[in-house]
Parts: sequence; structure tokens; C-alpha cells
Amino acid sequence: MEIKEVKHQKKPDWIRVKLPTGKKYTELRSLVDRYKLNTICTSGSCPNMGECWAEGTATFMILGNICTRSCGFCGVQTGRPSAVDWAEPEKVANSIKTMKIKHAVITSVDRDDLKDMGSIIWAETVNAVRRISPGTTMETLIPDFQGNKRNIDRIVEAAPEVVSHNVETVKRLTRKVRVQAKYDTSLEVLEYLKAQGVRRTKSGIMLGLGEEESEVIQTLHDLKEAQVDVVTIGQYLQPSKTHLPVQNFISPDQFKKYEAIGRDLGFIHVESGPLVRSSYKAHKHML
Repeated sequence: MEIKEVKHQKKPDWIRVKLPTGKKYTELRSLVDRYKLNTICTSGSCPNMGECWAEGTATFMILGNICTRSCGFCGVQTGRPSAVDWAEPEKVANSIKTMKIKHAVITSVDRDDLKDMGSIIWAETVNAVRRISPGTTMETLIPDFQGNKRNIDRIVEAAPEVVSHNVETVKRLTRKVRVQAKYDTSLEVLEYLKAQGVRRTKSGIMLGLGEEESEVIQTLHDLKEAQVDVVTIGQYLQPSKTHLPVQNFISPDQFKKYEAIGRDLGFIHVESGPLVRSSYKAHKHML
């Protein structure tokens, strides 16, 4: 279904964010700048950076910064990625150790150009963090790997504390929002992860792309059916004028309503609010 262009909407007051402050934030900001460490927190200008860093949580992206997919919501560059950096796992692990990160969220671009779709680097990164920074717990926010079970198995075998994969939007809007991805494939990946013994699985959706309330509720039911443990629900914000426009801003009360519905469905954790992102309060999702 086509998403119609809408006129620019002024962000409501509840979208505005306070500048990050605090001793822990200042320390980590200094380390990131000094050693040129790569975090999604800084490159993505995450609104929760100060809060997460104060709690010892940060998000790292592996496998380069060019994605083979062209999702309409994502600010990551699309194109032909660079060659795999096989030293990257240790670089990431050393960054995590240097920053004294208690809980690391690791994500990546899609690498459909690779035979293993990047799953080997994924597994080696988790193993490197275990070896170099053994006190750090991890969440891996993985691609769908096109549903390839051998590639997914590599993540399962590495055994991070949480394995996450986002459906991003409701089923009706998936083709427009995620382009090369399929809603049902994402659900199958999540269900397979749990069937293989992953202790804590997680998924997230963005609102404000033209979805109906009934579709959001159905998505929550679908995720529960796939035995997902944790759900994050946040407001979509347009990265640039070339990306999909925001259709509407969801009120804090509506986010609270979805949180209550999710809890009633039996999810272990539901993070729902305008500024919630996949990694928001991630350290709590492994408990």
C-alpha cells in the first residue's frame, strides 16, 4: 500500500530531548573522541545516548557502514560495501574494554553480498568480547540473514545473552518500509531463535508510518506467537528528506496503551515511548 507524502510536521514537545550530561557520559565521550571509537550512539545521534552511557550501555555497528539493502526508514548508506575487516572483532572488543562497557549492543548492516551474510564476523565478534572483556554482557541485534538457518545458528552457538531482530513495522507496510525484507521471514527468524534455545529474544517496531492501532496490536500478537520475550516500541523520525515521511506523531498516552497491551500479552519487558529505540534500557532486557 502506498504511503502518501505529507507536509512537514513540527515535532511535538514530547519528542524534544535534553542534552546528555553527567560524569559517566563525559568520560565515555572523551574516550570515543580520543580513540575514534565507532558507536551507533554517536553516529546516529541517539536521543538516549546520555542515559544509556550513564548506565554503562553502548551500541556498536560491525561489518562496515554501507548496507546492501535500501530500507525507506534507515539513514545508513546503501551501496556496495567494502571488503570484510577480519580484524574487526578484536577492534570492537578492545573498544568495549577501553570504554568499560557493562552491556554492549552489537548490530550490523545487511551483507547480502557475502556467502555467509556476515554471520562468521558476527560470531567472532561475540567470542572476542567474551575473551577480551569477559565482564561485559551482550545483545546482538541481527539482520534476518534471509532466513538462512546455518547463518542464524552461528549466532545461537556464540550465545550472547540477548538475540534481537526487529520487524520494524506492521505487515501491511513492510514492503514499502523495509523493501527487501519480509515480515513473515522476520517472525520465522525470531521463532527459530527461541526453538534453538536462545534464552532471551527481542524485537522492535516503529510507529508513525501510517499504521492503524489494530495493526500494531496484531503485530504484538504475532511477536508473542513467535515466543519473543522483549518488545520495544518507538516513534519513527525521518533521517533526511529522501526517507519516508513521518505520517503522524504518536502521543505518550497511546504508547502507554500499547505498553499495557504488551504486558497483558505476557511479554517479559515492553519498552514503549516516543524516544524508545532498540537499545533503550537494553541492560535490563537480559534479566
